[in-house]
Amino acid sequence: MYLASPPDFHPTRESIPPPDVSYQQSVLGLAPNIHPLNPFSFILRAATLYPDKLALAHPDVKHPAFYTYAVWAQRIQNMAYALIQAGIRPGDRVAVIAPNCPLIADAHFGVLAARAIVTPVNTRLTPPEVSYILEHSGSKLILIDHDFTHLIENTNVPIIVCHDTGRAGDPYESFLSAGRVFSAEKGWTGLDIEPDENAGAVLCYTSGTTGRPKGVITTLRGSYLAAIANVIEGQINRESTYLWILPMFHAAGWTFPWANVFACTTQITMRSVDYPLIWKHFLNSEVTHYCGAPTVQIGIVNDPAARPLPRTISAVIAGAAPTAQLISQLEQKGIKPVHVYGLTETYGPFTRCYDHPHWKTLTLEQRAKLMARQGQSFATAQDVRVVYPSRDENDEELRDVPKDGRTVGEVLMRGNIVMKEYFCDPEATRKAFRGGHFHSGDLAVWHPDGVIQVVDRSKDLIISGGENASSLAIELELSSHPHVLEVSVVARSHPKWGERPMAFVILRPEHAPKWKDNHDGFGTELIRHARTLLPGFACPEWVQIVDELPKTSTGKILKTNLRKVVAKL
Repeated sequence: MYLASPPDFHPTRESIPPPDVSYQQSVLGLAPNIHPLNPFSFILRAATLYPDKLALAHPDVKHPAFYTYAVWAQRIQNMAYALIQAGIRPGDRVAVIAPNCPLIADAHFGVLAARAIVTPVNTRLTPPEVSYILEHSGSKLILIDHDFTHLIENTNVPIIVCHDTGRAGDPYESFLSAGRVFSAEKGWTGLDIEPDENAGAVLCYTSGTTGRPKGVITTLRGSYLAAIANVIEGQINRESTYLWILPMFHAAGWTFPWANVFACTTQITMRSVDYPLIWKHFLNSEVTHYCGAPTVQIGIVNDPAARPLPRTISAVIAGAAPTAQLISQLEQKGIKPVHVYGLTETYGPFTRCYDHPHWKTLTLEQRAKLMARQGQSFATAQDVRVVYPSRDENDEELRDVPKDGRTVGEVLMRGNIVMKEYFCDPEATRKAFRGGHFHSGDLAVWHPDGVIQVVDRSKDLIISGGENASSLAIELELSSHPHVLEVSVVARSHPKWGERPMAFVILRPEHAPKWKDNHDGFGTELIRHARTLLPGFACPEWVQIVDELPKTSTGKILKTNLRKVVAKL
């Protein structure tokens, strides 16, 4: 197996638990029937059940590191004590700026063990954006990977730098080792349990596409329940091996950092999305699960190393609906797509498109159209609803749209896995929670079988000649053209119709040479194709071939950037 631990790696001395280690914490003051839900407790359970099982593998770096559950739990304990020694108190925010590596995996447990709030920061932001988040969050300490120190050059917040070595001499390792010394071997009983399961767990910042990013506070209870839902919905267990492609800094990795530990899986971390490396793990590391947006899935199935797999891998897909072509390509490789939908405000996935036995009798096109729907509520969520849009921001009345698959309304959620609030923004929280539900801003239809289907973000809807055209629906049909690899559609001003769709297209590599000197010809061809599938007002008026599309760190296409391009045309 590719993950075989190299003979020269040994965890630091302070990472080795004592021979008489106990994973019990003090429960003084708690009633016998009270167990405050906290995903941090998953690591104690896993270390008790499978202390010698490989928990965390970080193989593809200069200094590979491999940790069993017992060793990893000790390192997490060391972090908690080190944070307390550094002055971190319950409710304080600890910023983490790192790619997928042991540091950020540790923080999802160690910060909670210190009763503080994890604040993961997107590594692809600019220094001013990072500065805003650090200031707005009031972070008291920054844990940062050495490759990203340029993002915080002017900060006054204390910093712990990690060189991602796992070896003595690394400043991060020294920080953990100092925590072990500070603990005076009091162990887990020396760390107080957070009695309030509704205390903050994570402070994530939205992408800020319509202004300053908002801070989303999620709770210990919600994180616990969302993680368990991911285990159930993803069918993850102790035989599973999870490959980290989705960044852990994105909505706390959709709570999979905790879900995987609850299920006692082995996790493999990769510092970046590297398609040949992904396939190396697919073929040699017994990978069973991973998460990624459709654009990432497209890169995976089209990599030269792609081939049919010896075993099925489950791919959790979110961010956009998978197309029929993508579903076909994934299935041909032995990858099973699991389509989910959610937002940062819902801990990541909130709904899942549940497949049914009779789907096996359908054609790929029929199955793809059903699979592209966003589905129904997750195991630990309350029902999702589609309601008529509010008349104004003060409108509290909620009226469900008919389940006819045609009437468009806004997607609303409530329950266990909806955020607690927007951090330090009571007005934005009030607006988001009108009528006792979270207003997603996504527009959808409700089908007779109770399944919702998102048709667009409200700001991405194209209004052409008084007709509403869904950019997502247009993209779905355009992607069925055999020469299209990826496509994104935005509104462009039109003198007669107000707006018309404009398509930005990446061609499949094998077909790109045909259209190299004839982009207009391809545009004509794609529009002709669209007219066989879409009403006239939804057909693109313009087509532009591009080499790449602007994307977020998680592979979502940045339509805001495309709209800026269109505004100049």
